[in-house]
Amino acid sequence: MITNEQELRSEYLKKVIEETSAKNCYEKEFIQALKEVLSSLEPVVIKNEELYKSISLLERLVEPERIVSFRVPWMDDNGKIQVNRGYRVQFNGSIGPYKGGLRFHPSVNQSIMKFLAFEQIFKNALTGRPIGGGKGGSDFDPKGKSDMEIMRFCQSFMTELQRHIGQDVDVPAGDIGVGGREIGYLFGQYRKIRNAYEAGVLTGKGIEYGGSLARKEATGYGLMYFMREMLTTNNISLDGKTAIISGSGNVAIYACEKAQKMGLKVIAMSDSSGCVLDENGIDIELVKDIKEVKRGRIKEYLEKVPNAIYLENKGNVPTIYTLKADIILPCATQNDINIDAAKILVENGAIAVGEGANMPCTNDAVAYFLEHKVLVAPGKAANAGGVATSALEMTQNSMRDAWTFEEVDKKLENIMVNIFRQCKEADSEYNLGNNYVAGANIAAFKKISAAMIAQGII
Repeated sequence: MITNEQELRSEYLKKVIEETSAKNCYEKEFIQALKEVLSSLEPVVIKNEELYKSISLLERLVEPERIVSFRVPWMDDNGKIQVNRGYRVQFNGSIGPYKGGLRFHPSVNQSIMKFLAFEQIFKNALTGRPIGGGKGGSDFDPKGKSDMEIMRFCQSFMTELQRHIGQDVDVPAGDIGVGGREIGYLFGQYRKIRNAYEAGVLTGKGIEYGGSLARKEATGYGLMYFMREMLTTNNISLDGKTAIISGSGNVAIYACEKAQKMGLKVIAMSDSSGCVLDENGIDIELVKDIKEVKRGRIKEYLEKVPNAIYLENKGNVPTIYTLKADIILPCATQNDINIDAAKILVENGAIAVGEGANMPCTNDAVAYFLEHKVLVAPGKAANAGGVATSALEMTQNSMRDAWTFEEVDKKLENIMVNIFRQCKEADSEYNLGNNYVAGANIAAFKKISAAMIAQGII
């Protein structure tokens, strides 16, 4: 993987990266995603460079079709008016309606929204479903808020967002800070304002009002289906291996659950404060109770399992990445694994990294893993199970039908197997040497570029 655009042979690629980076110089996360994707596309671009230049394909690809930013005023429980900022980035709709989650977290800004939406274009293309790429959210922090405060915020947020979405226009879902509770409040406000029951406008809904079984589990389960395919292809068995999973939210929980069913021994999970190490294997039902029911901290695990160890985060490397394990599953947030963490993990004998989060590894960390023959399952491919199942939810809503958990899970497994196949075929076609990061980008880009070319200069 090329981490420095100066190493590129394509002058066209260099020009696009340089000009886009200059234009968005304050958006470091977006620039990071841009460089990671575009540098890996060089083999395809070189073959079609004159065509792409003549229609400014890459220039259009890296510019969002639309960015909406708006204020979100709401009243807290003390009667004080609070104001947050909301976003929706509709990046590319060439394959289908914009599709991507909503994130409620203090770190949310335009750069993070753009990077997530840009990644979403490629992720959605890999699923084989007719969905474009978008993302949205707010710098609102749900932590410590009452249910009534969250409801009032969601209602205010949707009052503006509803102008820009629709089941054939843009279909948001959940992400960090946006779970079933928040989706319910958002959907209720949308239904009230629009005076119509458009079930397909949001995904991740409750089963009682149009949601899909297996949606909650889909991202974590899908990650493990991809990991199984990647490892099996490289003659590595999951059985008997150890794993660490950063995070303890939805993706981490269900990745752990599926990993354990596949024979992996998950020995650690974390949150933003630190990690729990349980050499006997993480009790995932206990983690579910702490995180999904009590909305507590991972440290509370020790109250039920006193033999476990809690390690607080210190320094620039989260403590969980100092532990020794075969499989590393970062399922927390972006740039969680930097180059220092990558060096420790390689030294400790890691054989594979599966990105459950979006861009959890810095570009130089990914390059270091690949250089040291550590298999990397890129987030846009490995964590695509969530949006793939959201698309299955949209299908069920359109049909006014509901499938069983087993039916949805089987469709999810087939989608993830096919996503890995696309990554592997691109890797083989361009002799990338088990570089599934570049393979995922190339496979998705070929589909997106074909759609953009077919639809003309728009």
